[in-house]
Amino acid sequence: MAKFINIKVNTTLMKSFIAVLLLLMPFTIKAQDAMAPHYKIYNTAKKATATVDDILSSLDKADVLFFGEEHNDSTGHYLEALLFKKLTEKYPGKSALSLEMFQTDCQTVLDEYLAGYIREKNLITEGRAWNNYKDYRPMIEQAKATHTPVVAANAPTRYTNMVTRNGLAGLNQLSAQAKTWLPPLPIDTATGPYYEKFVNIMGGHSAMGDMKIYQSQNVWDATMAYNISKFLKVHKDFKVMQINGGFHSEEKLGTAAQLKRYLPKVRVLNIAAYADDSFDNPDWTKFEKMGDFIILTDPKLPKTF
Repeated sequence: MAKFINIKVNTTLMKSFIAVLLLLMPFTIKAQDAMAPHYKIYNTAKKATATVDDILSSLDKADVLFFGEEHNDSTGHYLEALLFKKLTEKYPGKSALSLEMFQTDCQTVLDEYLAGYIREKNLITEGRAWNNYKDYRPMIEQAKATHTPVVAANAPTRYTNMVTRNGLAGLNQLSAQAKTWLPPLPIDTATGPYYEKFVNIMGGHSAMGDMKIYQSQNVWDATMAYNISKFLKVHKDFKVMQINGGFHSEEKLGTAAQLKRYLPKVRVLNIAAYADDSFDNPDWTKFEKMGDFIILTDPKLPKTF
C-alpha cells in the first residue's frame, strides 16, 4: 500500500509541475529546459535528431507550421507553447496562431478577448472553448501579450453534424451569413491516400457506411485550410502556426492538402507528435512518413485529461 501511495503522490506532483510550466510559458523560458528529458525531436529529411530551434530555423523557408498533436499530451502542449513563444520572438509582428480549438463563428469573441475588451470567462463560455482550454491558454496569453493574431479556424460543429446526417448537399440550405463561416461551396473532398487512411481509422469500408462521415471530415479540414489561406492572402510574409489533432496534418494530408488547394504556392512544414511507448528507444523509421519533424514524448507522464 505504501508503494501505491508514493506513486500516486509522484503523479500528482508531476501534474502540478507541468501545470506550472504551462502557466509560466508566456512570460518566461528558462535557459535550462526542465522538460527536455521528456521529449525527443527527429528531422526526417536529415534523418537526425533535432531541437526546437532547428524547427524554428526551418520556418525561414516555410509559411505554415502544422503541429499535429495528441489532445491530452501534456508534453506536447508544453512544446506548442514553447514553439509559439519562440515564433513570436523571432518574427515579431509577422507571426500568427491558428487553432482547431476555436470555431469560425467565435472569431469576434476571440478578437475581443485578445484586445482586452472582455474577460477570460466570456471567452471560454461565449467562445465555446474546449474543455481542456487550460492546455491552449499559454498560447492565447502569449498572443494577447504580443498583439499576435489568432485565427479561429475550425468549422462550427453544428455544420459538420449536418453533413454527417445529410451529406455535403445539406450545406446549400444555409443562409448567406452561415456560409461565411465555411469555405466556398461545394467543398472538394480529398480522395486517394487520405480517403484510404480515413477508412482504415474507421475500421474499414463496411464500418464506415456511406460517405457522409468522410464528407464531414473534409468540411472540418477544408474550413481550417481556407481560414489559414484567407489570413495569408491578407497578411503577406507572415508565419502561421496551426495547431490541430494529428490526423488532420499527418503526411501533409487532410488540412495541409486542402491548404494547397486554396493556396497552391504555400510552403508547409508539419510536425507529428506522439506520446509513444517506444520513447526510450525509438525506431524513427516507423514515423518518418508522418511529418517533416517527429516529436516523441514520454508516455509515462500524466495526461492533461
